[in-house]
Amino acid sequence: MSADTLWLAFGWAAQALFTARFLVQWLAAERAGAAVVPPAFWWLSLCGGVALGIYFLKRHDPVGVVGQMAPVAIYVRNLFLHYRKQKADAGIGATPARA
Repeated sequence: MSADTLWLAFGWAAQALFTARFLVQWLAAERAGAAVVPPAFWWLSLCGGVALGIYFLKRHDPVGVVGQMAPVAIYVRNLFLHYRKQKADAGIGATPARA
């Protein structure tokens, strides 16, 4: 297999990863009966976006690079917010009340 073929396969795999996030979100919303965005959506967004950014870098496509890499900070921030809320909901790090 040529390097170009491998990069093309990488690009398709990255796109599939990025697109899978919508399937995950749809299934989570159907299960909940409401619009929800599970952390898997943000993980797939992050991994797929970075992978596509790498692919576009290799292809020397600045529009693709910016389009995929610019939102990475948003994906990371949403994961941070999710896990911070999860930690707060579990009472982790809470100080016990004084008697």
